[in-house]
Amino acid sequence: MTASPTAANTRAVFAVFEKYQKERLMFVQTVADLASRESNIDALQSAGVMSLLRPLLLDNVPAIQQAAALALGRLANYNEDMAQSVVDSDILPQLVYSLSEQNRFYKKAAAFVLRAVAKHSPELAQSAVDSGALTALISCLEEFDPGVKESAAWALGYIARHNGELSQAVVDAGAVPLLVLCVQEPELSLRRIAASALSDIAKHSPELAQCVVDANTVPIVAPLLANPDAKLRRQVCSALAQIAKHTVDLAETVVDGEIFPNALNCLKDVDGYVKKNAATLLAQLIVNSGGIAAVVDYVNETRGNARLPGVMTLGYVAAFSETLALAVIVAKGVPPLTQALVIENEEHIKAACAWSLGQIGRHSPDHAKTLADHAVLPKLLKILTSGDKGSSAATDTDAGPGADLKTKTKRALKCILEKTLSIEALDPLLQPNVTPPNILKYVVGQFAKILPHDVAARRSFVTSGGLQRIQEIANLFAGMAPGVPGTLAQEQAVERGSSNVLQGNALTGTKMGEYITTINECYPEEIVRYYSPGYSATLLDKIDEYNKQQEYGPGGGHHTQQLPRLPSSDQLPTAPQPQGITA
Repeated sequence: MTASPTAANTRAVFAVFEKYQKERLMFVQTVADLASRESNIDALQSAGVMSLLRPLLLDNVPAIQQAAALALGRLANYNEDMAQSVVDSDILPQLVYSLSEQNRFYKKAAAFVLRAVAKHSPELAQSAVDSGALTALISCLEEFDPGVKESAAWALGYIARHNGELSQAVVDAGAVPLLVLCVQEPELSLRRIAASALSDIAKHSPELAQCVVDANTVPIVAPLLANPDAKLRRQVCSALAQIAKHTVDLAETVVDGEIFPNALNCLKDVDGYVKKNAATLLAQLIVNSGGIAAVVDYVNETRGNARLPGVMTLGYVAAFSETLALAVIVAKGVPPLTQALVIENEEHIKAACAWSLGQIGRHSPDHAKTLADHAVLPKLLKILTSGDKGSSAATDTDAGPGADLKTKTKRALKCILEKTLSIEALDPLLQPNVTPPNILKYVVGQFAKILPHDVAARRSFVTSGGLQRIQEIANLFAGMAPGVPGTLAQEQAVERGSSNVLQGNALTGTKMGEYITTINECYPEEIVRYYSPGYSATLLDKIDEYNKQQEYGPGGGHHTQQLPRLPSSDQLPTAPQPQGITA
């Protein structure tokens, strides 16, 4: 029996649609696979992949929707520009709309896209919030599937981590109680990400940390310090530290959560991140319990080896974070460390002081400025250069400690200098005959960062003699060979046709050469030449050359200019004798 013409036509039509569906699925799966490799991202973007994937998010085939969301997530995860393209293509509202209707596989892929967009910057995270993502993600936290919960918690954490306003939005959406419930789930990966999200929320302000505490977080999270999973212990230590760092009351709440002795045991953990986060937690507890002030008093009151534990404690506390370093500054910990650096005789104590000061100053320009205000930089430089001059008291037995002291002093100087943006603090170190070249490079580098953006600093730099010293440094480092472009030495070499101009010198291709060129480009060439070594001799040479031109004339022949001849005495007119005068 033959099929009817109508049935045959129907099959033919269905075959076209089936082929179209298979091609769509193959296309979107291939794009998702290509997007997993970084080398393909630019080509995909230039091919207009965003506009092709967007309609596939609303496809009637779930597998195509999921593959399209996965491809978009991988593209957005690559860099901020790709994430911005996702936002500009109005893809986020479609994702949020579909989150409430689709299956768990699509929800995981959509949450991945939101996370990939939000992670890059506060502005992109705000775009995700503006699209209504928080409500959809909160609903995902109530799903039965742990994978959906995990993807939603991860996205919420990436939104909250940027600033207090975004964290407050996450809290207002009702995320904290659900995240606390996720910490109690049996799946390890879900517990880790939920704890991490709570840490990202609590870190911004005391009010947000209090919101986390009010959800009964501490009693639930604290016992997890003894969990066998190292990655979970990392996140738990971090979350408790972010809660404890804000106020004394919050620190006491963490302590009341019975974190001891498990927190102390984490200090001996085999996982390095667990040890670091546990030490940060304990440092926060010490700071908020008034421990820093007590340690500062101890360093002030003790001398010799008894000072060493206090000095090291201040350094360790300051090393953990910018906030803890600021706590040491506020507790007036810099003056006793500076005093100990100068007056202590034991080199290992001086080395500890240098290390601690470096840990305080390495965080930000404000931290470095505090150290500069206490004249720490010249004192560190003095220690670094003192051994170069030799000492009759020095012996071979103290060469080891001397090397350790110099190493720690040099590292401290470099850490502080890289954050110093004060011309007044840097100027005393711009001494080519005193500051070692490996430190001078960082000093010149900081000037190269400051001067292009500060007009007042450029003028001050000239009047203080800094520009002249820069030219001296250029000639010193170049070994008196043709110098940095724009300098007098380089101009003279060009006039002479020196082959060294082509061959370069010790500054060619170096960081120091780049820094000096950047500084010289902030000034007119005449000013740079004026302050270059040998400029006065050049002026004298030009005066001599000018005199010769006046003497020989423009024709090049020697001639003497004839002066007018005076008349002889007999040619002078006789003066008339006055009449009526008698002897």
